[in-house]
Amino acid sequence: MGHVLVLNASYEPLNITTWRRAMVMLLKGKAVGLEHDPAHVIREDYLLPTVIRLRQFVRVPYRQLPLTRRNLFQRDGHRCQYCGCSGERLSVDHVFPRSRGGGDTWENVTTACLPCNVRKGNRTPKEAGMPLARSPHRPMGSLSFEARRQIHAGQHLEWAKYVIGSCDERAA
Repeated sequence: MGHVLVLNASYEPLNITTWRRAMVMLLKGKAVGLEHDPAHVIREDYLLPTVIRLRQFVRVPYRQLPLTRRNLFQRDGHRCQYCGCSGERLSVDHVFPRSRGGGDTWENVTTACLPCNVRKGNRTPKEAGMPLARSPHRPMGSLSFEARRQIHAGQHLEWAKYVIGSCDERAA
């Protein structure tokens, strides 16, 4: 019994909530169930929802995802963007070095293993002859980010068709 993805009336992901809150929205008629977990029956005629859609459209202001180590590692799949290795010895690398005016922005930071980070040093990837596997970019909203995290962890695979980018990044 876990989390439920809440979609706006336009099928855009809005929130991740508890199954209890989702059931209240369904019983009050504020939402309709789209996906259900057949393994969990609440009552004889109610299945546990895993995805619900609101009946009325809700306007929500856009919130940017903060740049943190955890979010950066999640964006880059916990892999070095130079050699592709994964492990505990990952660090944050500035594509354009801070000592040369590079900032702490989504577009300028990436994950790198310690050997690659030391080898690149105070140079750009081009100068060091170390191309990036993926160019750094700002992730979408925080909700899509969290939903993709759960999909990649093997939980809530049924959410993939409602979250933009979840199938593309799973193949990458």
